[in-house]
Amino acid sequence: MINEEKPERRPSSGIRLSSGATVPGADPVGTNPSPTDSADIGPATEPAGIDPASAGPAGARATATEPAGVGLTPADPAGVSPAATGPAGANPVVDPAYIDDTTVEALGKLSEALETTERARGHLYSFHQLTGHADLQLDQAVELLRASGHPEYADIVVNELVGRDVLPGRWTFQVVEEYEDGYYRFFADLEKRIRDELAGGRRHLHEARMKEQRQA
Repeated sequence: MINEEKPERRPSSGIRLSSGATVPGADPVGTNPSPTDSADIGPATEPAGIDPASAGPAGARATATEPAGVGLTPADPAGVSPAATGPAGANPVVDPAYIDDTTVEALGKLSEALETTERARGHLYSFHQLTGHADLQLDQAVELLRASGHPEYADIVVNELVGRDVLPGRWTFQVVEEYEDGYYRFFADLEKRIRDELAGGRRHLHEARMKEQRQA
């Protein structure tokens, strides 16, 4: 039996119509839109709802908009001008330039007294830290007393001195807290209240005027 070779089918260079004719130069079916389709395709369009003239890169709006609720002119917090009020809670009516010298001197002495109290507060913290350090040093003293053959004295130190209250029922940290919450806090708050009322909250007015005088 002789096998007949079937002729090789090559891609058509056109599209064969039902009548058998071929349209020259046409792409195979499905690769390009039909002539009627291409007639309906216009220039590339922007995504729906975006105006090409006003869009920047990737559809971004060319005209910047402000964040919601923000105006062009910066507003003072809560509508208050810092220049008119000075520190928070201060009397906005007081102009330091018109405060008489005696009042300025009185405020200076009051502030100086507070500064002295700040120094005393610092010494109180030194007292607190040094006392605590001394108590820890007793541990080594106890060890050495036992090692040197004096356990009875070591026991006295442990039982009567280590961890002892510096005041009835209080360690030094409690003394510091009571001082700060009581005397010191009252002193500092009162100084600020008087300074707010008489000087609009300005600090060191006495020193500021002295600086002007000595540099003139």
